[in-house]
Amino acid sequence: MLDDSEIQRILVIAAHPDDVDFSAAGTIALWTDAGIEVIYCIVTDGDAGGHDESVPRVEIPALRRAEQTAAAKQVGVHDLRFLGYPDGRVEATLALRKDLARVVRQVRPDRLVCPSPERNYARLGASHPDHRAVGSAALDAVYPDARNPFAFPELLADEGLKPWTVREVWLPGGPTPAHYVDITATFPRKVAALRAHESQTGQMENLEEFLRGWLTWAAAQGGLPEGRLAEAFQVLNTA
Repeated sequence: MLDDSEIQRILVIAAHPDDVDFSAAGTIALWTDAGIEVIYCIVTDGDAGGHDESVPRVEIPALRRAEQTAAAKQVGVHDLRFLGYPDGRVEATLALRKDLARVVRQVRPDRLVCPSPERNYARLGASHPDHRAVGSAALDAVYPDARNPFAFPELLADEGLKPWTVREVWLPGGPTPAHYVDITATFPRKVAALRAHESQTGQMENLEEFLRGWLTWAAAQGGLPEGRLAEAFQVLNTA
């Protein structure tokens, strides 16, 4: 696994606004504090989300983009790319692979974070079909699409985007985590980021208690001392 000192830029690909904050916001705050540039690519606008039926559905995409932008600021992220795919209907198509390969070539990250394409039977909520589709397309964008000059050749010929090899991929929410990041110090910023998604978390009075229980369990699984909080990942060498 690469040391953070070897990392200059990280691309985080997520299916919906708030996914990254539930899965990895504490870790991302540690990275930005260390001077690493982090960029978000959000595949959908979360237009099927929300709880307030009085809000017109046509207003949800702009609302959720604004919430994600505010949440990102809490953990030091200021560059966000939204692809606008329909929430709840994402498939791992060639079009999505091309769009993600484009972003990879634009950003040129050393490390990439994306959902696991595998179903997690222990935590079904982590295995939303959009998450699995985005994870599958993102891994295909990492290998072979973004690094292969003959995959989607128009990206190079028409857009001048040279091939790029991502050295490492981190998968949160998958069924086989093996790396645990202690986020005890950045936990308040994770909570603040999730509170910024008011349309999603405004009704969750026990949000902090819920998160603390979940992250305490992860820390225990990772062998961290009692009282610590952790986010869990599977780390892939993709160089």
